[in-house]
Amino acid sequence: MTSDATRNLWRATRQNCDGYPRVSQDICTDLLVIGGGFTGSSAALEAARSSADVVVLEANTIGHGGSGRNVGLVNAGLWVPPEGIIKQLGQTEGMRLTTALASAPDTVFDLIEREGIECEATRNGTLHLAHAPSGLRDLKDRLRQGKQIDAPIQLLDAKETARRTGSDAFLGALFDPRAGTIQPLEYCRGLAKAAKNKGAKVFEQSPAQHVTHDGSEWIVRSNENTLRAKHLLLATNGYHAGTEGQSGPQFVTIRYSQFATAPMTCEQRARILPGGEGCWDTAMVMSSFRVNQEGRLIVGGIGDCDGRGATIHARWAARKMAEVFPELSGKAFDYTWQGTIAMTGDHLPKAVRIGPNGLTVFGYSGRGIGPGTVFGKQAARALLFDEVDGMPSTITETPHLEPFKFLRSLYFETGATLVHALSR
Repeated sequence: MTSDATRNLWRATRQNCDGYPRVSQDICTDLLVIGGGFTGSSAALEAARSSADVVVLEANTIGHGGSGRNVGLVNAGLWVPPEGIIKQLGQTEGMRLTTALASAPDTVFDLIEREGIECEATRNGTLHLAHAPSGLRDLKDRLRQGKQIDAPIQLLDAKETARRTGSDAFLGALFDPRAGTIQPLEYCRGLAKAAKNKGAKVFEQSPAQHVTHDGSEWIVRSNENTLRAKHLLLATNGYHAGTEGQSGPQFVTIRYSQFATAPMTCEQRARILPGGEGCWDTAMVMSSFRVNQEGRLIVGGIGDCDGRGATIHARWAARKMAEVFPELSGKAFDYTWQGTIAMTGDHLPKAVRIGPNGLTVFGYSGRGIGPGTVFGKQAARALLFDEVDGMPSTITETPHLEPFKFLRSLYFETGATLVHALSR
């Protein structure tokens, strides 16, 4: 069986291969972070920069979960447009979340520059591509909503979209100059390295096996060691593996697979996404396209390339690439991998109190880089300094519940498989 290290482009091409030890002793700390993804690593960096004593426990390796498997688009905002967020949260809370995440790319790219993180950072914007007349109408409505909050977005016509993408397959595109692309695993590992350099204690292969609060502090068992902490951040998101003594976040899991070609020729690179924008389309079962620094085209779509529909998803990816970029028809994929999206029913992230001085944040619903970085940073400040007003959304005191999780996950996977099987 081919390992994830060779199938996942981000793992195979990473330059930051720093390893971290297993936790092997009892530890007392100010802040204990469970999960070494964008959220946990961002929180650890913020805590360490604030001179707090912080420990990160990662059950596998830093960036093992969705942080090391996603498309690498640094987006402003969420899938849900501003009016949809306001409709669900109300004017004040909706604008609080919208405003906080509109500047998420600034936070990410500023961190990359400040900490000197080598992660193929390219801030040339993103293109939301209209796949059909209905998609173009959706983009026009998103443009209207974006202009109401002064978002610097532009609607491109079909001719300009074709020039930027190298494809005649789309009717137009919404261009967001605030956004960009990165090598997501390198970014995540860069955050963890920066946190370690500021004094954070980072441990890999160290699952949190039992979590309790004894009335005065959090007590976590890992690798037969006991860690005691004044504050706890549960930042496992879509890869929560379960811990005794503490219920985990609730969400619906959706698989998203990606397929990366060999590097394109110089002539192909000059025609296909020459500006380096990251793209996704308006289809209900969406597709994504981007080019990495090596010049590989990466095609993404909903579905599990390791599951029962693996062959269907792989054949769809080849057809989709040929449909959008005919000159790449027949080009083989060098890398194929998948990750898990933690989707909430309203597609909005959650910040939930899990006990005294304890928080969990999760449910980015496929927009993990910007929101994960912002929520992680602010969660650390909320826990350590009681700066709860700095959180992108209000911390709720009651658990978030998601009904019928298994059935809804099955629905999404089955639907994506059928759509991919029937597409020609």
